[in-house]
Amino acid sequence: MVIGGGEVAVRKVTTLLKAGAQVEVIAPEVHHGLADLLAEGSIRFTQAAFSPSQLDGACLVIAATDDGAVNRAVSTEAKSRNIPVNVVDAPGLCTFTMPSIVDRSPVVIAISSSGSAPVLARMIRSRLETLVPAAYGRLANLAAEFREAVKQRFDSTQKRRIFWENVFSGPIAELVFSGQEESARTALESLLDGQVEAIGHGEVYLVGGGPGDPDLLTFRALRLMQQADVCVYDKLVSKEVMELVRRDAELIYVGKARDRHTLPQEEINQLLVRLARSGKRVLRLKGGDPFIFGRGGEEIETLMENGVPFQVVPGITAANGVSTYAGIPLTHRDHAQSCIFTTGHLKAGSNGEVNAVELDWPALTRPNQTVVIYMGLVGLAEICRQLVAHGLPEHTPAAVVQQGTTPQQRVVAADLATLAAKVAEAELKPPCLIVVGGVVSLREKLAWFKPGIS
Repeated sequence: MVIGGGEVAVRKVTTLLKAGAQVEVIAPEVHHGLADLLAEGSIRFTQAAFSPSQLDGACLVIAATDDGAVNRAVSTEAKSRNIPVNVVDAPGLCTFTMPSIVDRSPVVIAISSSGSAPVLARMIRSRLETLVPAAYGRLANLAAEFREAVKQRFDSTQKRRIFWENVFSGPIAELVFSGQEESARTALESLLDGQVEAIGHGEVYLVGGGPGDPDLLTFRALRLMQQADVCVYDKLVSKEVMELVRRDAELIYVGKARDRHTLPQEEINQLLVRLARSGKRVLRLKGGDPFIFGRGGEEIETLMENGVPFQVVPGITAANGVSTYAGIPLTHRDHAQSCIFTTGHLKAGSNGEVNAVELDWPALTRPNQTVVIYMGLVGLAEICRQLVAHGLPEHTPAAVVQQGTTPQQRVVAADLATLAAKVAEAELKPPCLIVVGGVVSLREKLAWFKPGIS
C-alpha cells in the first residue's frame, strides 16, 4: 500500500513492482507516471484521502505524501496493526528503511544509511554500478544451472568454494560478460569434468581507449583494464587513460608514428598470440575505437586463426569525441544529412610531389555532408586543394582539432582557402582531426568545452 501519488510515490512504486509486489496507491490524485502504470494495469488505485480502514489487508505500507500530519497518521496506524511501514524522509516514523539498490537480478546489492543519509547511499550505489557488470545476473543464472552438479562433483565446502572462485574470476566469467553464454556453458562443463586445459589459456581484450578524456571510457573497458596482466598500447592512448591500467600490469608500447613503426602490424598480431598462449590476460589498448582506422579487424583475424579467445570493447572514436568537444555536430538538419570518415595518408607521385591519390574526391565533395579526416595534418594543404578542385567552394568551413577532449585541445577554424596557412601559423602537432563542412560554422555558437590551457 502506497499512500501518496506524487513523484516520490512513483519511485517507490516502480521499485516495489520490480520486486514483484502487488501495489495499491491511495491518493486524491496521481502523478502522470502512476497514471501510466494504472493504464497498463500494473497497479490498483483508490482516489481518496487517507483513512485507517484503507490499511486493511496490507502487508507493507509506504507513506509518500508531502503532508507531515498524514505521514504520521499512516505510521501510527500501520504500527498499531503490526504492518511494516516506511515514511519517506522521516526515519523516526519508519519500522524499516528502503535501501538504494544495484539490481543485477538474481544478484541484488542493497546500500542503506538507516535513513540518515539517503543521498549518500545513492552516491555509493552509482559508484557500485560502474564496478558490477550488468551481466552478473546472467553469470549467477549460469551458476544456478550447475550448482547441483558441483555439489555432486566436490565433497567438501572448501573444494566447492575454490571451484566457484575460479569460475567467477576467470575466463568463464569473461565469456558471460562478453555475451558468449553458450561458450561459457561448454567451458564450465569441461572444467567440471576435469578438463582444465580446455580453459587454461589466456585471452585478449581489444579495447577502445577513446579520444583522450578518461571519463569517456566504457564500464567494461575500465574493468578489463584493471584485470589485465599485460597491456599492449598505442601512441594515441592518452596518459590519463594509461593511468587507469592495472598498476602491476606489464606495459608494451607498440605505437606508430608517420614513417616510423615501433613494431610492424604483423608482429603486433603475433605478439598478442604469444602472450595469450602463455596464459596471460592481454589488454590491447587502442586510441579511439579499434574498428575505425585502428586495424582491430586485422588483429582479431590473426587471433581467430590461432584459436585465441578474445573480446572487443568499442570506444568513442575521435570523429565523435573530438568534434563534440570542439562544438561541431557531425550532422545538422540545416547543414549535413550524412557524414564520411576517411584517412588523410598521402603518397608521393611520380614527380616526387605529395598527392592524395588514395582518396575518393568525388565522394568527399558531395553537398550537404560532413567529412572527417583522420591522420591528415601532414597533407592538409593538398587535401584542401583537392577538395576545392573537385567542387567544394573555397569558403567551405573547415577546422583542425589538436588533442581533442583533453586539456591540451586546440582548435583552428577557417575555410578551405585559408585553413592550411592558419594551421601552419598555429604550429599544430599530431594527433589532429580535420572536419570539413557547413557544421563547422556552428562551432562559435556551440563550443562548450573550455580546455585547461590554450
